[in-house]
Amino acid sequence: MHEAPLQFAGARPAPASAAAPGRLERFGLWLRDHQREVRALQWAMVALYLPLLILPVLLPLPDATARIWSNLTLFAQFLFWGIWWPGVLVSVLLFGRLWCGLLCPEGALSAAASRRGKGRAIPRWMKWPGWSFALFAGVTIYGQMISIYDDPRAALLILGLSSGSAVLVGWLYGREKRVWCRFLCPVNGVFGLLAKLAPMHYRVDARAWDACPPSRAREMRFNCEPMVPVRTMDSASPCHMCGRCAGFRDAVRLEPRAPGSEVLRSAGSGADSLMVIAGLIGLGSAAFWWETAPWLGPLSRALGAAVEAPWALFGRGMTLGEGAALLLTFGLIALSLSAAVALSLALAARLDGRSGMFHRLALALLPLSAAGLIVGLSQQTVARLAASGLPLDTRWVWTVLLLLGAGWSLRLAAAMVRRRPALGAVVPAIGVPLAVWAAVIWA
Repeated sequence: MHEAPLQFAGARPAPASAAAPGRLERFGLWLRDHQREVRALQWAMVALYLPLLILPVLLPLPDATARIWSNLTLFAQFLFWGIWWPGVLVSVLLFGRLWCGLLCPEGALSAAASRRGKGRAIPRWMKWPGWSFALFAGVTIYGQMISIYDDPRAALLILGLSSGSAVLVGWLYGREKRVWCRFLCPVNGVFGLLAKLAPMHYRVDARAWDACPPSRAREMRFNCEPMVPVRTMDSASPCHMCGRCAGFRDAVRLEPRAPGSEVLRSAGSGADSLMVIAGLIGLGSAAFWWETAPWLGPLSRALGAAVEAPWALFGRGMTLGEGAALLLTFGLIALSLSAAVALSLALAARLDGRSGMFHRLALALLPLSAAGLIVGLSQQTVARLAASGLPLDTRWVWTVLLLLGAGWSLRLAAAMVRRRPALGAVVPAIGVPLAVWAAVIWA
């Protein structure tokens, strides 16, 4: 495999009769021709990421008078969980996986390692399709167990382990490819699903691809690091939006599209449904709701709150009883919510009478799922600002955002089903998460 050049070798101007490229297409071509600048941007993100991850562990814990603007630990936590991650989710909804291709520090580190590594064959176990959900679930649950939002050691343990694994996988198996990003990144499945809602994508014209003269095709080359079969690419899910393939064979263009249009034409799959229902809605909601459960305190005491748990198991200052109550509460919320949504969609699919409708309707819940994740992470933003003396009442903003997500999901579902009773059966799948969020926000 060769490294992608800054532009296609021997690239020629478009024929005079060709339509002038739009702004998005020009942006894609700019990315293609400025890969050095893109790589410099990636390393700038690495230079920001590593100190914010490592330095807080070396500093004393902040005292009661510390503020975001006066304490590096609080500033790093605010940047990671209050700005960085909510911003990444919003960016995926707006621009597809542009974050992955241009800004992700782990992707840059893994890609750099792959250019100098062993280049071994990718093992079969690494290609197991269940890794996306399994790793997302593991990171989500363990992150709550060790207080990843509040303890810099927990952030270093989880994010550092993820980044170190990305480098190791890239060095062992990369061959100038982002093997980690394609198969093992814990948020790969999440980003791939949310990118289906984005109002832009790289559209591939198969006819233009095939019609490109062989002599001209030989002059063109690019390296797709996430290993996407570009010729047959019909989804934004695997594409990292890096622009390397823009203009290839005069067939690949960055173009606008109707938001959510890919969801309407997607058949879905069991893996997609599992990630949406049990991952984004079940585990994702439980991560933000478990602390508000009214039974948490009594359950902790009943399970034995006197014995302090090891830090690596349940984080700083948590007892075994509190840790066990956390896991039980987390599991109860995730399983109950997932079951309620799945049963509602199963009934809707049965009433609709067409095969595969369950998986399609699961994808229709993506807007509500995305809204819930953004609201949950933005709670970290508001809480940290309030702790630094800058309280904000964002309850109405969160409520409107959730209602917009629910309305969009309902609209997608309405466009999919052909029978009105089937749409009525979808309503609980949207209404149950929405009702619990309302209780969490306003109670």
